[in-house]
Amino acid sequence: MKKLIVTMLTIAMGAALLTGCGGQGAKTETKETEPTKEEVTPEEETENETASGNEKYGVVIKVLSSEFWQSMKQGVEDKAKELGVEVEILAANSEDDVEGQVTVFETMIQSGEYNAFVVAPLSDANLVNTVVEANEAGYLVANADEEVNPETLAAQGGSVISFITTDNKIVGKTAGEYIVSLLNEGDEVAIIEGKAGATSGEARKEGCREAFEEANLTIVDSQPADWDKTKAYDLATNLISKNENLKAIYCANDTMAMGAQEAVANSGKDIIVVGTDGNSDAIESVKAGGLTATVAQNPGEIGARSLELLVEAYRAGDKPGDKERVDERVSPILVTKDEN
Repeated sequence: MKKLIVTMLTIAMGAALLTGCGGQGAKTETKETEPTKEEVTPEEETENETASGNEKYGVVIKVLSSEFWQSMKQGVEDKAKELGVEVEILAANSEDDVEGQVTVFETMIQSGEYNAFVVAPLSDANLVNTVVEANEAGYLVANADEEVNPETLAAQGGSVISFITTDNKIVGKTAGEYIVSLLNEGDEVAIIEGKAGATSGEARKEGCREAFEEANLTIVDSQPADWDKTKAYDLATNLISKNENLKAIYCANDTMAMGAQEAVANSGKDIIVVGTDGNSDAIESVKAGGLTATVAQNPGEIGARSLELLVEAYRAGDKPGDKERVDERVSPILVTKDEN
C-alpha cells in the first residue's frame, strides 16, 4: 500500500512539473511572435497612428487678435474635427513680431509633439530657415496666406507641400476697379499699404495701382501703415490735409480702412474708402454708409484647405521634397452697400 501511494505521488509531481514547463514555453512562444518596435515599418506606424486618432498638427499663423486670423483658426479647427485629427494653433504676439513667430515655430518643431505643420509667415523671409529646419527633421510643411519665398527656400534645400492663398493682386485690382467706376479720369486717389515687404500687401498694392493707372487716375501717394488702425488714421489725416482734391483711398486691409474712414469722417469731406478682408465691422460700416466697400477673403477656407492637403500628404507617407507644390487660389468677393 505504501509503495502504491509513493508511486501515485511521484506520478502527480511529474505531471505538475511538465505542466509548469509547458506554460512557460507557451509564454515564450507568444512573446517571440509579437513584432518589436523596430519591426514596425514607418508606413505601418502611420496607419496605426491614423487608426487610433493620435495625429496632431501644429499651425503657426500671424496673430490671433484680428478677425481675419480668428476666421482662419476656426476653419482649421472645423476641418480638424472632420478629419479626426488634433491641431494646436499658435501665433506671434503682433504683426511686427517676426522673431517671436520664428521662436514659436522652432519650439513646436523641437517638442516632437506634432506630425506636420501649417505656417502663415509674417513675411516671405522670416520662416525660411525654420521651414528648412522642419524639413531636415523630416516634417512636411504646408504654406498658407503669405508665401514663404520659394527661391530662397529652394536654395537652402527646403520645401512646402502646398501654398493656398487669396489671389492678392486680384484683391487689389477688384478694389481699384470698383473705385475707378465711381470716379472720373484724372481724379486724385491714394493707397494705404500694409507692412512694407509683406507679399500679400505688395500684391494688393500693385493690383490696385494697375487699375488706377489704366484708368488714368492720379495717385498722389502710396505709403505703408503696417496693418495698424492708428497708423492708418494718422496717415489718412495727413493725406487729406495735403491733398484737398483727394477723392478715394484704398486700404490693404479692413483694420487700416476703419482708421482711414474715421479720419475721413473727422474731416467732413466726401472721400471714398475701400478696405480688404470682409471683417464684420467693415461690412457693418459698409451697410451703415461708412466704408464704401470691402473686398472679402475667405481665410477659413484657406486654413481648412491647407490642413486638408497636409493630412493627405502625411497619411500617404510623403516626405519633404517628394512632390511638386500644390498651388491654389481662393477668389475674393466685392462687398458694397448694394450687394451686401
